[in-house]
Amino acid sequence: MVLPELVAHRGYALHYPENTLVAIEAAIGAGAPFIEVDIQLTADMHPVLVHDRDLARLCGISGKVHEFSLGRLRRLHVSEFGRFGYRYAHVTVATLTELVGVLEKHPPVGAFIEIKRIALERFGIDTVLEKVLPAIEVVKSRCVVISFSLECLLAVRKLGPYQVGAIFDRWSDRRHGLVREIQPEYLFCDAAGLPRHGKLRADPARLAVYEITDPREAAALAGRGVDLVETFAIGEMLAAFEALREART
Repeated sequence: MVLPELVAHRGYALHYPENTLVAIEAAIGAGAPFIEVDIQLTADMHPVLVHDRDLARLCGISGKVHEFSLGRLRRLHVSEFGRFGYRYAHVTVATLTELVGVLEKHPPVGAFIEIKRIALERFGIDTVLEKVLPAIEVVKSRCVVISFSLECLLAVRKLGPYQVGAIFDRWSDRRHGLVREIQPEYLFCDAAGLPRHGKLRADPARLAVYEITDPREAAALAGRGVDLVETFAIGEMLAAFEALREART
């Protein structure tokens, strides 16, 4: 049985508020070889780890990241109250600088840094990259800049030797002409957008699929050509993979 490598999607998001330092540290503690995080810019243009276009689900307050300064944003709690109640009421928004500090403490761990479209729409590609790329410089050999915006990835390509990954909702979207120009090291696709059967070839790129929490589904995807699987349940998936390996011996 072929098994894919696992990526902790927004950290250990099954049990901790997503994209927070506590979720990232927990994922690394569970054995995650890779983590994936989402990047937006605050009003004063600090890169922070937030996925949603609105803060309501995460922080219980309406508003967009780029409408808050970092100082104001840090006074909010990223507790995901709907899932966790008051358990993580002390948790605040993480910055990209803090993530880099975590990566420096854990040299084997790689990171996929997703630049969100809302930040690009608000500030423009050049400004966002001016804030993000220098922040990851000390760990860039272990980072992959990923985005739904192919124009953003093309700009990254022109700025230096960064690894990049293109994200798609549908498998057929990989045929976009800019993909051939970018030549990304990774392709990411929503599992719901994959064809039901057949081999999945992304050569020479490595293929990653999101979001998977069933170990046998992950193994089946690996058999079709998937290299990496993103999961919110990193600890459970790692344990299940170990059980599958033991069952084969």
